[in-house]
Amino acid sequence: MIGTAGWLVWSRGSTQPVRHALRLWGWQLLVNALWTPAFFGLQNPPAGLAVLLTLLVLVALTIRAFARIRPLAAWLMVPYALWGCFATYLNVGFWWLNR
Repeated sequence: MIGTAGWLVWSRGSTQPVRHALRLWGWQLLVNALWTPAFFGLQNPPAGLAVLLTLLVLVALTIRAFARIRPLAAWLMVPYALWGCFATYLNVGFWWLNR
């Protein structure tokens, strides 16, 4: 759904709002890819939490930008935002239980 949302926005052309929205979309994908090395590779739950909090902000900004261009694309990102919230909950729980 993340890819479809990006495509729906990309297909709207090359206007400044579209470029901005797709830039946010790309950044949130990059930050998402950083969580695994931070949490598992470095074995550092606080670093993983920092990555997830950054991710949640970027996903929220992406949803807002997508909503202005193509509301369906924004709705397709909502399950991803919910997953990010759940992953944050798990990350905090893991950190708390393994202090």
